[in-house]
Amino acid sequence: MNRLVLLLCLAALTACEPAEETEPPEAASAAAPAAAAAGESAAPQSAAGSGPETYADGEAGATETETPAPGNFVDGEFESVLLANTRQLVTDGLRSGEGYFGAGGARFIYQSEVPGDNPFYQIHLMDLATETASVVSPGIGLTTCSWVHPTLDRIMFSSTHEDPDALAKQAREIEIRQSGIDRSYGWDYDRHYELYQADADGGNLVNLSNADGYDAEGSYSSDGAKILFASNREAYSRPLSRAEQALLEDDAAYFMDLYIMDADGGNVTQLTFSPGYDGGPFFSPDDSQIVWRRFNPDGDSAEIWTMNVDGSGARQLTADAMVAWGPYFHPSGEYIIYSSNLLGHANFELFLIDIEGRSPPVRATNTPGTDILPVFSPDGNRLAWSTTRTPDGASQIHIGDWDHAAAMELLGLN
Repeated sequence: MNRLVLLLCLAALTACEPAEETEPPEAASAAAPAAAAAGESAAPQSAAGSGPETYADGEAGATETETPAPGNFVDGEFESVLLANTRQLVTDGLRSGEGYFGAGGARFIYQSEVPGDNPFYQIHLMDLATETASVVSPGIGLTTCSWVHPTLDRIMFSSTHEDPDALAKQAREIEIRQSGIDRSYGWDYDRHYELYQADADGGNLVNLSNADGYDAEGSYSSDGAKILFASNREAYSRPLSRAEQALLEDDAAYFMDLYIMDADGGNVTQLTFSPGYDGGPFFSPDDSQIVWRRFNPDGDSAEIWTMNVDGSGARQLTADAMVAWGPYFHPSGEYIIYSSNLLGHANFELFLIDIEGRSPPVRATNTPGTDILPVFSPDGNRLAWSTTRTPDGASQIHIGDWDHAAAMELLGLN
């Protein structure tokens, strides 16, 4: 099934971003539970209770459908146990998403769409003490996937502001939106996306990636020395066969893999080589592991994976043949939070899973609406995420107090 067709499900559900730039790339699919039925090979499963197998990269792509375990996974209603004082954090703009705490927990960086000459997301940096924010991206083109440097007064994000056609694309997007033309839902994997570092006020922009193709989804290691990111640069770096070119034009995400590089953009190393979209990578708290989500080659399901920081020891944690994505480590390193539409295409919820994937996940949210892109504060006491639990149904970032002890108990990790 074509990825763009599948995206219609999430588009109708969120009632927010239009086609040229919609939900952040972490929200790039809403899958049908039919990967196995579609003839895709199933990933090998480990014996019950022994935890997931590890694979050489490229061995496991699609997954097989499993009946969800009863109890915590489907029937549990633990939002009131795990979360308290939930409220909307970002109140300005038409919609917001993909927010991340700075290392000290005092600042919060995110993307938001505001009325004006640029209809696309721009990057905002918020002082959490006053909850005031300022735009820190150039204001031209598309932006996404921002991060606060853990030790320096610096930020990182992806942008297309150097695209010669950026202003023309803005004008065209405004014209299309004003026309009311219906369009298929889809994230724009613009080949002009580059990773940039800047001062915290947005000044002194430096291009870190300098490669043709979509370079985005960047995150720093805890010491700021390394950057993880996703890119389809490989598809633009060599001659493609006619079949590959057709595939690139139909689904540029197919060629996406994970990379790691020095914080100054040097020593770029490719970490994954599987067909299909590998993206949304984050370091574990001790920088020894990486968590990310892998779409199968057809793009109709995604699972949560971990691996060592050098790319070895890849391990699949979920196997539901739906869309599990947006994973993020708790600062304790004990468990991972992620979003899944296992309960239905119109019901993305947050779930917890231990880092070995040995026990059934725990459902963490129960409020109607789309709950996606969860992130913990550095002390592990707060959770921020994007949700449509808003009066107008637009996706906005919310925040709440997180009960780590309750999470550990529910996961059986005490």
